[in-house]
Amino acid sequence: MSEAADSPASRALYEAFVADISDRYPGWTPADAGRSQPPVFVPPSGAWLVGYVGSEPVACGGLERNTSDRVEIRRIFVRPDRRGKGIGRSLLDAVIERARALGYRRVCLDTGDNQPEALALFRACGFRETEPFNTNPFATYWLELELA
Repeated sequence: MSEAADSPASRALYEAFVADISDRYPGWTPADAGRSQPPVFVPPSGAWLVGYVGSEPVACGGLERNTSDRVEIRRIFVRPDRRGKGIGRSLLDAVIERARALGYRRVCLDTGDNQPEALALFRACGFRETEPFNTNPFATYWLELELA
């Protein structure tokens, strides 16, 4: 479901994201999230989605324009207590569909070695490794998916 990236549900999910990433990557801070602040996650060039189970927000992810035909998937996150139930796959599918609807030809993202489940999901969805497109010091993999 589309939602403002600064809504109460979005902020709570972002705080959970920060806690999760901080645990996985010692030394990571919210400043390392870079340029991606709520204003970049709005149409017509971006989007922000929140996944719900009933009325409970459990997942989020955004799209941030990277180039005129490529958009970067940012801050994709599923609460740890909700993982392993297909929510991540559903969220990723919805984010990719939104990228198509916005007219992008490719989506890209990065991830690191301490997120093996995320890397496995991205590869299962058809993402392939590409050249680094940012300077994220915690990323090990830069991935891209062509949207046909």
